[in-house]
Amino acid sequence: QVQLVESGGGSVQPGGSLRLSCAASGATFSRYVMSWYRQAPGKERELVTTISTGGSANYADSVKGRFTMSRDNAKNTVTLQMNSLKPEDTAVYYCNAKRPFLREVWGQGTLVTVSS
Repeated sequence: QVQLVESGGGSVQPGGSLRLSCAASGATFSRYVMSWYRQAPGKERELVTTISTGGSANYADSVKGRFTMSRDNAKNTVTLQMNSLKPEDTAVYYCNAKRPFLREVWGQGTLVTVSS
């Protein structure tokens, strides 16, 4: 089973950009469907984007056109490029790995703050 470590969070002004990374340990990374979730203060965790084992990504309507998720199976990493950030994007962002018949795996989370 993989273990996940996120990095790249921080503070940025509205309209700015950040790039999150999620590094996975384990030799079977390519078999996992990977996702980014986020949880804003006082709100439930929500799905932001998912990328299939083949590299096709789907996005929540709230981030479509601004966020881009990609994966590099050779490096066991997924990234989330976030552009045109808004205050409502402020949240803890979590990397998630899913594979049939195995327990899903979560990273520890990385905080993104968008504020002027």
